[in-house]
Amino acid sequence: MLIVAGSDSSGGAGIARDVATATRFGVGAALAVTAITAQTHAAVIAVEPVPASLVATQMWAALAAGPIGAVKVGMLATAETVQAVVDVLAGIPAVAVVVDPVLASSSGARLLSEPGIERLRQALLPAALLITPNLLELAILAGSDVARSDGEIARQAARLLGMGCPNVLVKGGHADGTLSIDTLFAPGTPPRRFASRRRDATLRGTGCMLSSAIAAHLALGHDMAAALSAAKAYLDDMFAAAVGGRQT
Repeated sequence: MLIVAGSDSSGGAGIARDVATATRFGVGAALAVTAITAQTHAAVIAVEPVPASLVATQMWAALAAGPIGAVKVGMLATAETVQAVVDVLAGIPAVAVVVDPVLASSSGARLLSEPGIERLRQALLPAALLITPNLLELAILAGSDVARSDGEIARQAARLLGMGCPNVLVKGGHADGTLSIDTLFAPGTPPRRFASRRRDATLRGTGCMLSSAIAAHLALGHDMAAALSAAKAYLDDMFAAAVGGRQT
């Protein structure tokens, strides 16, 4: 699989998490680095975007090096990089593209510019097979306040489906309740829920892990439902290992 994402010096998120996840499932990882970040587990200290032309060149080189079964897109940082990624994807045979819309860090630092968010809406969503927003990311992309009910979540997901992405997985990790429920929305089908136990643990990079696990299973030839189920189970295992507040 090809991972298009930013680095995280702490190892807690970004490409470090993506590669570890792909390796866990026996899937090789080709890389296109979009930004260099200096981070701790508590804060983003600095961000330096990689020039968009170099991101595209990395992608083309990775694609030339061997077959790619799926593409996972994470942090993009700028509108120019979003467009560069879209342009490369348009020039390759159909491949499963999973977009984890990294808009802000868990500490609140913005990781994609406003023009970049608009480019993501207009150009990248139609190129993706699946997008995996959390509730805040869903609200930003839908141009709404954070959803406070299942109905609001469904309406916001419908807006993203209307932008051209055929599958929207809304992550429920930031919601309340004893279960962490991720909900898959697709046109013409009832929402499908994937639940796991909510655990008392601290774990960074969960969005990276989930989207990369999904992409890895799609690269292995699994269908969407099987990929989502396996990815959710993997994340639950990681949370179980982190119970007690130990970073994993």
